[in-house]
Amino acid sequence: MDIEYLLLLQKFRELVDGFLTPVMEMISLLSVSLIIFIPVFIYWVIDKEKGLFVLMSYYLCCSFNALVKLTACVYRPWIRDSRIIPYGNSLSTATGYSFPSGHAAIAGPIYLGTALITWVKKRWLAIISIILLLLVGFSRNYLGVHTPQDVFVGIVESVLSLIVISKIINYLKKKPEKENLFLLISLIVGILGIIYISFKPYPLDYVDGKLLVDPLKMMVDGYGDICLLIAFPIARFIEKKWIKFKPLGLNLKGIIIGILGLLPFAAMMLYLKNFLDGLLGAHLGHFLYTIITVIYCIDLIPLCINLYHKSKEKNN
Repeated sequence: MDIEYLLLLQKFRELVDGFLTPVMEMISLLSVSLIIFIPVFIYWVIDKEKGLFVLMSYYLCCSFNALVKLTACVYRPWIRDSRIIPYGNSLSTATGYSFPSGHAAIAGPIYLGTALITWVKKRWLAIISIILLLLVGFSRNYLGVHTPQDVFVGIVESVLSLIVISKIINYLKKKPEKENLFLLISLIVGILGIIYISFKPYPLDYVDGKLLVDPLKMMVDGYGDICLLIAFPIARFIEKKWIKFKPLGLNLKGIIIGILGLLPFAAMMLYLKNFLDGLLGAHLGHFLYTIITVIYCIDLIPLCINLYHKSKEKNN
């Protein structure tokens, strides 16, 4: 049934001569790139607790998705059925395992998290966020790179991550002294996850003498994603113990400073990962990239925000 659905979308894509394809590609691209700016901006500028809620859900979901993906080791649709022809250069770019969808698991916590924190006061924004997530899932099917179940499970992971983090945050409001224990558990799980994906067995299937999926390449993204469970507890401990910042506030200066803080983050996303991969190798490069970017978002800019608040108080 899943393959037939993809074939139906493929026929439609051919019928309209790729008319919708650029839109679907853009939706997919944004779901794994610029949308991370949403919770980061909320954390810096608008509401620290709500920003942390979305970021923590995102970190948990990305890590969990990597563990599931590298455990299930499900091949892409065109490997399962040669009739599937993914659009464009997907054969070379959408490599690796298919289940669950990484795009859905990355976009899910951000779009759904944004919907949750805006549902009461800005329901229109919440509805738009939900629609965007559904479009992300559909785009992965439309482009022929994921089956419906890949997308569905990615969204389920997102929902579960939001529920788990919501319960943890509510628990810590009553017992804040327990937070260090949760951070330690996250750190340990992250380390164990890295060890697990490094030493577990992987399928080594060949077609015409060529390996279908190289486990070493698949581990690269796994190192970066699972490292989120290591980087966040370290960064959060630093922030709550020594920085303790207050958001800038949704005013002109706050918005400008927030946007200025996002510019280096965007530059890191474009250039830092490739630089570190070339310098240290892809596995360690992805690992270190995650640590640097998480500390930048959780600690460095908040530290700068504190300095801004202090200079503002001094001038007043």
